[in-house]
This record gives sequence, structure tokens and C-alpha cells, in this order.
Amino acid sequence: MSHQSELISTDIDAYLAQHEKKELLRLLTCGSVDDGKSTLIGRLLHDSKMIYEDQLAAITADSVKSGTTGKEVDLALLVDGLQAEREQGITIDVAYRYFSTAKRKFIIADTPGHEQYTRNMATGASTCDLAIILIDARYGVQVQTRRHTIISSLLGIKHIIVAINKMDLVDYDEAVYNKIKTDYLNFTTKLDRVDIKFIPISALKGENVVNQSAEMPWYDKQPLMQILENVEIANDRNFEDMRFPVQYVNRPDLNFRGYCGTIASGIVRKDDKVTVLPSGKTSTIKSIVTYEGELEQAFPPMAVTLTLNDEIDVSRGDMITHSDNQPPLGNKFEANIVWMTEQALNVGKEYYVKRATRTITGAITKIHHRIDVNSMDKLEANELKLNEIGHCDITLTSTVAIDPYSLSKGTGAFIIIDRLSNVTVGAGMITGIANNADIQAVSLDERIARYGQHIFTAWLLGENNVQTAQEIERHLFDSGHVSIVLNQDDIDGNIEEISQLLNKAGLICICCVTDKPKTKQDNSAVFNCESDSSSTILAHISDKAKLR
Repeated sequence: MSHQSELISTDIDAYLAQHEKKELLRLLTCGSVDDGKSTLIGRLLHDSKMIYEDQLAAITADSVKSGTTGKEVDLALLVDGLQAEREQGITIDVAYRYFSTAKRKFIIADTPGHEQYTRNMATGASTCDLAIILIDARYGVQVQTRRHTIISSLLGIKHIIVAINKMDLVDYDEAVYNKIKTDYLNFTTKLDRVDIKFIPISALKGENVVNQSAEMPWYDKQPLMQILENVEIANDRNFEDMRFPVQYVNRPDLNFRGYCGTIASGIVRKDDKVTVLPSGKTSTIKSIVTYEGELEQAFPPMAVTLTLNDEIDVSRGDMITHSDNQPPLGNKFEANIVWMTEQALNVGKEYYVKRATRTITGAITKIHHRIDVNSMDKLEANELKLNEIGHCDITLTSTVAIDPYSLSKGTGAFIIIDRLSNVTVGAGMITGIANNADIQAVSLDERIARYGQHIFTAWLLGENNVQTAQEIERHLFDSGHVSIVLNQDDIDGNIEEISQLLNKAGLICICCVTDKPKTKQDNSAVFNCESDSSSTILAHISDKAKLR
């Protein structure tokens, strides 16, 4: 619901024009479970007169059977709409609410506090300008408080409001507020500098939410709503480095070819000299087209169509930049990664990496360290588990333009997708180009992770061994695994030594021989094709090679 204005009844066009020009603030509420995130949003809407009468009547009735506030109206039900959320009194999914005041428009995301839903919190935070981190005054700074603060910092949120909630349950004690404030500041000393404001509130009672609290006269600063209305965000965007990821090539007829997308950063103007990456082809901007007509210039986050004065090859996934301000190109970069699934991150395993409008195959080639969310210490790690945060090297199979996330959110962020399940398993923020001096030889463990198999050699005896070997190789190949058939009759050399070399390269070897090998090898077995069928041999290989 929008801010009530007399213009609605007197001049609707003027009201809409006025409303359109208001600045939009995207924010989220986060923190530990049961800190009162949903209740705070409900209180903001209620005390700002932003709830329709039928909505208020509905949640008043629902409060009787689903509420957690006794006889009072449970305002959390405004955003906790899922049945599972109401049954448990928690937030599971990200809920978005829109409202406006005389000064500003708001989109607010209510994110879950439970650790298992951290990925939902990161999703909600990815587009926000400001984070409200709630802390229960009874319990102080919790693990999820720290984790959500770190994620907010990594995602480039420059404004954080720490709302110390449920002050009514600690008798509005200033000493409690000051202790939590000190604890939080001590924790954030190792984070990038951000604008942090503290405010004591009671979301349930409405203290310091929209109006100044009479219960806490020792707090003489603005209430929460005034802070949200006045926080300065105009300078947070990057208007210097123009980045335009191409999302779609628009070719409606023979006379028009335009490149559609959203400007990630910078300002683009007609006649600007531009370069298309990664090809390096150059041209100039002919026109900037929108639904309303052509523009002389465009800036983030506007969605526009650019046309060029030259016929050059531009495809989805390419990036248009100013010719005198181009990002470096490469296929290897460093990034901070938030891992979001139960199955741990495997170093060397191939994933899909989706950045801006392009999806490329890649792998995490090294974990430099894992971040301890309690102490901010950097810990050694060879994997990342659910909700863990690490600093890693990522290597892609194609060259891309590499922008640090701190320079451009739209081109410096990416998600990691499992190639088999198509599930998003991680989110990352680029920090810079990886150090080539740190390149190491490819290890067997990396090959095992890449191929989804451990090394194994099958020695096949018998008259039908070649045919059986080919059947097994075909099955392994069709299932995405890497193997090779070695026929002793075709090899000029020691087949045992050759198979060992191929094992070191990560391959499964299927060797056709007339006699058993002279030396016993680890990860090997001898089969007689006159008694062992191809399916029996294949089952043994699948078990010993741990095929995925």
C-alpha cells in the first residue's frame, strides 16, 4: 500500500508522477531465529498506516489460532504466509513487502533466521542497499547474527542497522543495549568498513519503530522509520565503470539489430566509443532505445536496448564496455564463496558458473581458507560444508571479463550450479584475478573430482576379452566416465607400466592380456571373460572406482 496523499483524490496523474520520482530503497531484515524480524516488518506497516482494513481483520482472526503473541495481534503473520511458517512460528521463505512514505519507496525482504535457510537469506540480501540485523536483547549476538553480518558485508551492503529488539523483556535497560552494541562492534572490526547504526526497539510494542519511545528516554536519536527515510544511498552505485552484459539480441526485422540488457554500472551515452568483450571488437553507440523512446544516456539499473554503428558479432553473454575503461580478461579469478547445500564443495569438480548473462563450465581449483563466523579467523580447509564461507580460486573453461564485486555488483557476482541436479549450490563474489604464480601441477585428487571416478585397472583374460572390453568402455563412456582399452597384441611395450601411467592421469584401464600381470597393483582385479560377464565386471569396476 502506498503513502496516503491528498493528490490521490484531486489529481491522480500528479500523484503518480510524484510517486514515480521517489527514490527506492531495497532492504532486508535478518539475524538469528526468533529475533522478531517478521514482527518488525508488520509493526512498520501497521504504525505507518500501510495495512488495509481487510488485511488487519484477517491477521487478527488468524492470531487466535496461529499467533505467538497471546491476546495481541501477531503482526508477523503479515509476512509469514506459508502454513509451515505459521505452524512453527518461523520464517522459511523470503517474503517481500512494498510500501512507501512521503519521502521514499521501499521494498523490504523478510529473510529466515534458521541456519538451514541461510541460502534464502543470501538470496534476499543480493539486491538490497541496507540490512536491518535484529538481535534479541535477552541473548545478545548469536552465531547467525555473525553469519548474516558477514554475508551482508560480502554482498556489498554498505548500510547496516543493528536493531536490538525485545527491549521490553529486559525492562528497557540501557546497560543491556550498550553491552550488545560493544560486542557487535568488537566482532565487526575485521569486516570492510560499512555504515553501522544501532537502535533499541520493541517491535511487539512499537517502541522506536515509527515513533520515538517514551520508555527509553536515554535513546535520543531517530526512530527506525526516520533512519530508513533519510539514509543516503544515491552515492552507493558505481557510475564510473560502464558494464552492459548482453542478455538478448533483438532482431525484429532487417532494419534493426539491438542488444538488450540491464546496465550493471556506469553511464552510457550516444556516440560513446565501446568495446565488446571478450572478442575485443569496437564500435560506437548509435542509439539507446526504450519502450518510451530513445534516450541520450542511461545508467544503472535501467533496462535498455543499445544499437551500434558497426555490424560486429555480439551475442548473449558478451559485455559492452567503454573502450577506455575495460575490465581485465581471464579464465581464473579469486572469490569469496557461500556454500548452500548439504553436499560439500569438491575441489576440482566441474560445476556450472552463472555470471550476469553467461553460464560457463568451471571448477573450484583451490580453497585458500575458510572464514570462522565467530572469530573471523582464516582457517585451513579442503572443502566447504553447508553455510560455510571460504576464499577460493575458480577456473573457467572460457575467457571472461573479470570485475571485482566491490566495483560492480552486477558483473562481480556469480552462482554455482550442480551440473547433474541443476540445483544452485553456492554463491560467489569475485575479489580479483587469481595469482598465476600460485599455479600448481594437476593432482590425482583433482582428476578424481573432475572425472567422478577413482583409478582402477581391469585385467581381462580369455578369448572374448577384446569384445568384452569394448562393451565395458562403451558403457563407461556413455555414462560420462573416462576409460581406455589396452590390447596387449597392439602394444609395443610393457602394458603394466603403460596402465600405471594412464592411472596417474585419472583413467580407468581395461587391459586385454593372455596372462595375469606379473606384479600386484593396487586398485586392480583380474577377470576371466569365459566365466565373468561384462555386466559382472562392470559392477565390480563401478564399486571399486566409486563411480558417480
